[in-house]
Amino acid sequence: MLAGGRSSRMGTNKAFLMLNGKPLIEHTKSILNLVCGKVFILGLPSLYGSFGPCYEDIYPDCGPLSGIHAALTHAQTEWSLITAVDTPFITPEFLNYLVGRAVSSSALVTAPRFAGHVQPLCTVFSRGFLPIVEAALKAGKYKVEPLFHQNQSLILGENELEQFALLEDMFENLNTPEDFDRVRGRSTGRRS
Repeated sequence: MLAGGRSSRMGTNKAFLMLNGKPLIEHTKSILNLVCGKVFILGLPSLYGSFGPCYEDIYPDCGPLSGIHAALTHAQTEWSLITAVDTPFITPEFLNYLVGRAVSSSALVTAPRFAGHVQPLCTVFSRGFLPIVEAALKAGKYKVEPLFHQNQSLILGENELEQFALLEDMFENLNTPEDFDRVRGRSTGRRS
């Protein structure tokens, strides 16, 4: 789980925002625990270590791509499901489906597309993607989605994913206090 972002537009660390009495990091981790054999946090142990095992970026200050790199570097499995900390409405059913599609394909990357946008921070990566990430970081290219080459990626479209009724809520952007207030208003009583 990527927790190490700057949260500059939010004005405070998103991981610690309280939703229904729990910080976002706990919400997201509890969902990942239902899907993954091992969950670790990509961020500073001094900030997030009380929530579980942490790995720092090997290439600091390079955005989410450096977190993906750290995850794949430390992964002990072929597949790594990487989500952002601010995805408290993602469902285990959806994540299990995403992982299943990744494992049954030969793609290096398996990601959902919603509202015309690929969701690079809710993606399953093969260890084979690590050299691509490493090369991009060394070249100073920090955008994630441009690395999803068509012949190496499985992008799941909205038609395939419409079975997951809360898809729109799953990918709600929580970048500003207004975004979080809007989500808090909708989330009451929905998920503990």
